[in-house]
Amino acid sequence: MARKDIKRYSPEELKALRVRGKTRTRADAPVREIDADFWEHAHLVMPGPGKTSVHLRVDSDVLEWFRKQGRGHLSRMNAVLRSYVEAARGRR
Repeated sequence: MARKDIKRYSPEELKALRVRGKTRTRADAPVREIDADFWEHAHLVMPGPGKTSVHLRVDSDVLEWFRKQGRGHLSRMNAVLRSYVEAARGRR
């Protein structure tokens, strides 16, 4: 059974939407071809074994920016924090 909130587009339809400015990606955003070299050096980043609920105070404009990105804004905020932690661990 198809969900009503899932839409399917061909690559050509997606390109046309992007050119018309109808996607989240800016029409003037650079395009990077994903080649074998990308996949050779890519690594999978998985979330930790569990999450802890926490009350966190963040700047209003920061929260609003993440919310404007759509559903999953808290997961994206966590991903940014995870990226920072991984980078900081690599500096030791």
